[in-house]
This record gives sequence, C-alpha cells and structure tokens, in this order.
Amino acid sequence: MTPHVQPGAYKDVVLFLATAGVVVPLFRRWKLSPILGFLGAGVFLGPYGLGALAQRTPWLSALTIDNPDEVAQLAEFGVVFLLFMIGLELSWERLRSLRRYVFGLGAAQVTLGLATTAGAAFALGQPPGAALAIGAALALSSTAIVMPILTEQKRQHSLAGRTTFSVLLFQDLAVAPILVTLTLLGRSGVSPAFTPNLLLAFAPAVLGVVGLLVVGRLVLRPMLRSVARAKSEELFVAACLLVVIGSGLVSALTGLSMALGAFIAGLLLAETEFRHEVEVTIEPFKGLLLGLFFLSIGIGLDLPLLVARPGEVLGAAVGLTLANGAVVFALSKLFRLRTRAAAEAALLLAGAGEFAFVILGQAMDQKLVDRTTGQALLVAATLSMVTIPVLAALGARIGGRKISPADLPEAQGEMPPEPRVLIAGYGRVGRLVGEMLRRHDISWVAVEQDARLVEAARRAGETLFYGDAARSDFLARCGLAEAPALVVTMDDPDGAEAIVAVARALRPDLTIVARARDARHAQRLYDLGATDAVPETVEASLQLSEALLVEIGVPMGLVIASIHERRDEFRKALNRPDALGGRTRARRPNRGANPGG
Repeated sequence: MTPHVQPGAYKDVVLFLATAGVVVPLFRRWKLSPILGFLGAGVFLGPYGLGALAQRTPWLSALTIDNPDEVAQLAEFGVVFLLFMIGLELSWERLRSLRRYVFGLGAAQVTLGLATTAGAAFALGQPPGAALAIGAALALSSTAIVMPILTEQKRQHSLAGRTTFSVLLFQDLAVAPILVTLTLLGRSGVSPAFTPNLLLAFAPAVLGVVGLLVVGRLVLRPMLRSVARAKSEELFVAACLLVVIGSGLVSALTGLSMALGAFIAGLLLAETEFRHEVEVTIEPFKGLLLGLFFLSIGIGLDLPLLVARPGEVLGAAVGLTLANGAVVFALSKLFRLRTRAAAEAALLLAGAGEFAFVILGQAMDQKLVDRTTGQALLVAATLSMVTIPVLAALGARIGGRKISPADLPEAQGEMPPEPRVLIAGYGRVGRLVGEMLRRHDISWVAVEQDARLVEAARRAGETLFYGDAARSDFLARCGLAEAPALVVTMDDPDGAEAIVAVARALRPDLTIVARARDARHAQRLYDLGATDAVPETVEASLQLSEALLVEIGVPMGLVIASIHERRDEFRKALNRPDALGGRTRARRPNRGANPGG
C-alpha cells in the first residue's frame, strides 16, 4: 500500500524551487547577480519577513520556510560544491603563470586585511580569539558574486580582472586553513597563541590531507574510468556526486572541513581526462546548492538588529568595505598596477564574501564570538555584499570599458591558452586527422566518449578529454571559443549532426569539417552549418578510381585533375538549392578544395 503523502513536508523544497525559477531569470534580465535575489528571498521567506507577519495573518505561513535548520544543513553543501569546482578549474600551469599575484598580492591581502580588521575588532573591545575570527571572516571577498560579474562584463581577462581572480583564488585557498585554525582555537580556548600543543594539534589535519591526496590519487581516476566504460550517464552523475560528498565526509571524519576535502578531490581530477565532463555534470548541482546556501543565509539574518542598532550595523558595513578596498588598492599599487586597474580591483574586492557566514557561524558555534556580535556582523557583511554589483559597475567605468593592450594577459607575463583545433571522435579517422595536424605543427585537442580509447590515447601522450561533444557547455569548456576549427570524425550520423548543430550555434564563424556517411548525410550536415562535409562513399569511390586509372597507365597528372574535377562536381551538386529532394539551405560560399581529398 502506498504510504500517505504529506504535501506540507515538501513545502520548503517547493518554495526554494519556485524562488529559483523566479529569481534567476528576473535578476539575469536586470543584469544583477542571482545571489542577491536568493539573499533577498531568504529574508522575505524567513522568520523575520513573512514569518513575522504570519503570527497575525495565518495564511502567510504557507509562504514561509518552516525548517530553517534543515535548510541550513543541506545548504552547507553549496560551499562544498563551490570549492570542488574551484579545485577542478585550477591547474599547476595557471598557478605558475599567476603566482606573483596569487601568492604575492593574494597572500599580502589576506594577511593585511585580516590584521586590519582583527585590530579594529580588538580595539573595540573584542577578545583576541574573537578579533582573529572576525578579521578572518571579514577580510575575504565574494568569489560567487564577483567572478560572474567579471564574466558578464567581459573583463575577466583585463589586468584588474586577472588581479581580482588571483586574490580571490588565494582567499579560497586560505579558507580551509582558517577553518582548521578556528577549530583548534575553539578546542584549546580563546587564546590565539601558537603553543607547541596547538601546533601538535595540526598533526591530524596534516595526516588527513596527506591521506586524501594519496588515496584520492589511487582511487578517483580508476573509479571514474570504470564508470565511464559502463556508458551510463546516470551512473556517471552518481559517481561525480559520490566523489564530492564522499571526499567531504572523509575530510570531516579527520577533523577537517568538508569543503577542504572536496577542494582536494577537485585538484586531483583537474589534470585528468574527466575534468570537463565532471565540470559539466556538477555545475547544475553547484548552482542550485549555492542558491540554497544564500537562501539560508537570508533566512538566518536578524534584520531587526538593523532597526535596533542601525549605527553599529551600518558603521560596520561601511567600515569593512572601506578597509578592504583601501588594503587592496594600496597593495595593488605596491605591486605596480596602474591606478585605474588598482581602483577597479579594490572596488570589486571591497565587499565581504560568502565565507564570512561560514567562518562566523563556526566561530559562534565554538563560542569564540558571541551571538549578538556575530549576528550584527552577518547583517553588516550582507549589506556590503549587496553593494558589490554597484561597486563593480563603478569599477568598470573607472577601468574603462575597452581593454587596452597593456591589460592583456601576455603583457603581464601570462601567456594566453594556445588556440587548438577540436577533434570530435578519436577512432581510426580521428587519430589520422591528429597525425596530419601534428605533421604540420598544428595544436589540437580531441574529445571522445569511449573511455578505452581515451585511456589508450592518454597513455600515448595525446591530449584527450572524455565527454559528450554534443553538449554546448562541454564544448565551451574544451576551448571552442578560441578553436580555429572543429573536425567531426564520428561514425554515428545522429551524433555528428548534433555536434555540428551545437557548434554552429555557439560559433557562427567557426570552420567545421565533418565526416559524412554518404551524400545524403553530407547534405544534412551542410544544412546544419558544416563548412565542409566529406562523404565516405564518395571519397572511397574516388580513391578506388584514382588507383585503377594509375594502374592501367593513365598519367598521374590527368588522374589527379580528373579526381579533383569530379569531387567539385559532387560538391556543386550538394550545393544546389534543389539537391536531394528539393531542400533549401543557407550556407556560406564554398571554401575551395576538399580538405579530405
């Protein structure tokens, strides 16, 4: 017998999904970060919004979150998934090229920002341990808000954008040590002095990190390889979720944060052939869980504090924004950034970040910071985050809408990624295409859904990624935006057509050369936007004819000329508006000789 379903038990889930369905499209239309919408929705649906009115108007209780503690517990996975994606997008080359800004400017900003804010808190009467926790929480900026804004403004490759990313990257790396330190301070008391016992307490944390690295390196890649061979999309999704959540739980068992374990797992997968497919798989979960995280933050904000203590809360918000901006600007000038770029970076990084809620929440749980002060600071941090889009728009105006040559990555010592031809499918045809490109010193990268082919090619030193090239987000992560051309070598007609259609929609100017089964299939590929389609039956017939004519004594020059002439006739036939059943299509002018000939 089917158990009775209680609709009320799912009310919070429905409210969150409805909020996501309304907030994200609406805020994107307004060109604002959806995170601000989730924060506002949390306040609106929480106990200090409609919940306060529901006591007098009972029907409003249907529009309020009933179990904020359960929502907050699930929302913690938003930070876990965020740090996993940060680790997955990180590479040693990227760290090396940006090392001056990441480990120089970023480290200096975290150190000086923490010292400045902690010093101010100590001067205002906070104990040393509380001052340290407050300084650590408020010195960090918002990766989740700033990076999408930079992408929407197309300024992520400017000098200010690269500098901002570098500082945010070091801040994200610093979160795990900060959380570990606060945990150890909470266990040993409120004194922040680093005694031998406190240093010894780091031993389990260090062993936990080493264990994650060793076990992860031995287990993660073989596990995903085994799952990929099963060719089940659902199983691959389950495996990806297991990696994120499992690594987080293992990290928590060793006394570390779940976010640190997920970050280490992301780092271990960043150099594997599964990187882009895992990114595409995890991205929707990360987006939803981060939205739930900010929704829970809004639910927990004690807005009556703003009414009861407006001077204290607003003063803290303005103070931390000015302090963070001043620290970033001064350090940027010290690292010889131009004034405009330094000002833009300072405005982008002036607000507080999402980890303020994590750090202050942990500090309050461990009695390092009292609840009243912590809640006031959380409200102040939220107010500073709300101003980030406005500050970013002002920074873009100061920095200039156009990116000058001096702002380009190569002008700052970082070489941009080399454009590479994309090969979709790496069977016998794909391997031959790769060999020919290599002979002409043309860089390429291939994508393949057969895990065995990917594994064999990787062992041979080839650059391959496992994944479905018919997915637009996967192609984008493989570098389609910079690729000079796409070669589709798959023997699956439907798969080839899907890839051509997706690639043409993403890049109207892209050169697309596709393998076709026959003339009719080539016509469909042309209809979908292929620059050139090479029918197997036609090419096989032409090559047989060429071999036959040469063997029976026809001069080679005449044979080659006739073969090219016949190939052009086939192409012209495919280009006819009434070819193959009267279909019409809009296609760019013929580019000349068939590259497959």
